[in-house]
Amino acid sequence: MALEDIISRYDAQGREVIEKAARLSQQVLDGAVRSNGAPFFGHPAGVARIAAVEIGLSAECVAAVFLHEASSWLKRQAAGQATQAAEGFEKELDMFPGDIQTMVDGLDKIATIKPKDTRLEAENYKKLIVSYSRDPRVVVLKLADRLEVMRSLEIFPKSSREKKALESLMLYIPLAHQLGLYNMKSEMEDIYFRYAEPQQYTSITNHLKITEPDRQKLTSDFIEPLKARLSEAGIRYKLKARTKTAFSIWKKMQKQKVDFDGVYDVFAIRFIIDAGDCSLEEEKALCWKVFSYVTEKYETDTKRLRDWISQPKPNGYESLHITVKNDEGAYLEVQIRTRRMDEIAESGLASHWSYKGIKKEAGLDDWLTAVRQSLESGAKLSPPDTEGDDDLPKPPADEIFVFTPNGDLRKLPAGATVLDFAFEIHTKLGSQCTGGRVNGKAVSFREPLKTGDYVEIFSSKNQKPSADWLNWTVTSKARSKIRQSLAAEDYKKAAQGRELLERRLRNWKLELRDEDLAEYMKKLQIKTNKEFFEAVGDGRIDPTEVKEYILDIENARQRAAQAAARAAEERRLEREAAREEDENTDDILVIGARNVRHLEYTMAKCCCPRPGDEIFGFLSAKGGLKIHRMSCPNAARLIEHYPYRLQKAKWKDPH
Repeated sequence: MALEDIISRYDAQGREVIEKAARLSQQVLDGAVRSNGAPFFGHPAGVARIAAVEIGLSAECVAAVFLHEASSWLKRQAAGQATQAAEGFEKELDMFPGDIQTMVDGLDKIATIKPKDTRLEAENYKKLIVSYSRDPRVVVLKLADRLEVMRSLEIFPKSSREKKALESLMLYIPLAHQLGLYNMKSEMEDIYFRYAEPQQYTSITNHLKITEPDRQKLTSDFIEPLKARLSEAGIRYKLKARTKTAFSIWKKMQKQKVDFDGVYDVFAIRFIIDAGDCSLEEEKALCWKVFSYVTEKYETDTKRLRDWISQPKPNGYESLHITVKNDEGAYLEVQIRTRRMDEIAESGLASHWSYKGIKKEAGLDDWLTAVRQSLESGAKLSPPDTEGDDDLPKPPADEIFVFTPNGDLRKLPAGATVLDFAFEIHTKLGSQCTGGRVNGKAVSFREPLKTGDYVEIFSSKNQKPSADWLNWTVTSKARSKIRQSLAAEDYKKAAQGRELLERRLRNWKLELRDEDLAEYMKKLQIKTNKEFFEAVGDGRIDPTEVKEYILDIENARQRAAQAAARAAEERRLEREAAREEDENTDDILVIGARNVRHLEYTMAKCCCPRPGDEIFGFLSAKGGLKIHRMSCPNAARLIEHYPYRLQKAKWKDPH
């Protein structure tokens, strides 16, 4: 909607003050852009549209919107210091009526509130607003401002978008709920839902689209038996199916633990009666007449009758709510109201005066007075939802939201601790975390956090993660970084242990074979080489113990080799003796104490032994075993120089 369309809704005096404020705001904001590069002036123009068209506030309120955005922009640009532009703007602002200046001042002060000031608690936020604003219209304008921001969420970066959506859920939606701005509350809830739970939002909205024909048929079937009666009575009306918002449906699904089809009151049928120029009493009578026609035709649950015709809500809400059962046994909620009542219910009390074009500021003043009283006392002005669920929205149960020292908002899973928060800020800060300060109080890094906490981290260069840190963290980031740090420290110890052991073994001229290491680790019940060298590195295994193990292994290996050599020699000699026995059947020698079979031997040519001679054997280098007489001329030399080659021998006993 163009600015001209907003201005045209007011009289000449109102148009003049809005045009003047908008022109001044546009001059100040010239060149300023939003996150997507669009002119920033589009924001105050959007807020002004909501205030003028959707809520129906006065021209002074619309002017205050434009002037506040210009004032707030200048203050941010000047960083608290007066500038020529700011001084010029202040002079221009002084030319506007006092109530406009009061609203601008209140909006400027509210704009300085940071989420950390409220701890994301609606009650704290409300108290700050009350303290900063003398005019209750300021609160309504601030909600209009937030609604425009929510409608424009897609232009913001992801982190900023999440922050604004959360602020709306925890601060602005409860405030709109309390003040009876039901449509504003519902729209912000649905926008939050669309960004916070996109899959659930898409699923529910698709269900609503698919089931729309069913609701239309249900509505058509409902009114058909009543058409003739209403026509005879001359009652002009519009029938509208009021479908529950996606967020409300989701809340009910969560609360009742059902799927979409399990929510039976997805929509209500609403009679909007055209009362023409009837008086207020005549409007009420028309509503009761329609009520009588409906209850005559359909079975009614009287326990669910809600009469806000006889006694309207403090915010001006008027309507009859009844629950009936149709011919198919389905329960339907039916709302009955006039066009005037519907306009108030949809957009607030002020919209009625805008719609009718009647100057009844007293009625608006009554409502704004009720707003002020609600802010100060905590009483609620809002009508309940059609399903009777008037609960305030709650933050996700599985998440918490906390602030950095600079006021930045961080999202963590429920149960997160100061240590989780430290790792969320930076890995190095988490690894060196020694504790923290939560809401000004020093605490251990094991301290659990809750939504709204203001957290500062203490750290030390000497601090290092330990394995028990995993017991005090829940975020995947913190746990992953702790494990990485522990692994890096372990590898460092392992490298140091390997280098130490290898150096010692070189000095000792020893070698640790892979198969020996595997056996040693099995003995110590150590599964990996890394664990073994870690143990060496941190002193749990002394290198001298490894040395002793290697020496024991080598000694055992030598003994085994010697035993194997002896056994092999014995087997060889036995084979030769057996062979000698087979090959020398008539004159087999008995060598030493054993019969030698298949042993190749020859008689020495130097002495030519004969059976009956005393003999001995000599193992020559090339000729095998030579048999010599004891009286051989070479015997003395052989016995003296080669005693290790001598072999006892004698002739086989022929008997």
